[in-house]
Amino acid sequence: MAKNRETGISGEKQAVEFLKNKGYEIAFINWKGEGCEIDIIAREGKTWIFVEVKTRSSTGFGWPEHAVNKTKKQHIIRAVDAFLYQNKIDEEIRFDIISIIKKGEEYDIYHIEDAFVS
Repeated sequence: MAKNRETGISGEKQAVEFLKNKGYEIAFINWKGEGCEIDIIAREGKTWIFVEVKTRSSTGFGWPEHAVNKTKKQHIIRAVDAFLYQNKIDEEIRFDIISIIKKGEEYDIYHIEDAFVS
């Protein structure tokens, strides 16, 4: 497996644990729809939270959250629309980003709530 993919997978696992520790209910991990993927779908109370996880081993190419550009946001929104339609959900939603810097075996995790609007 490529190093970048391994870093991404380990970051997603850390993000799931981070959210669980904050009391979020994890509904889906790596949900696929409309040709796109939503990294984590969680619930906090009555709110559905759609989380994009970005993990990097350094900030040499910028902060991880900066990789969530306009095109990526559009893909996420398209997938979320499909998820909501397929599951007949008409409740409050939120888009979050979890930005992770992996330093050896340590992780610096930054949770950006309400990171963008649909």
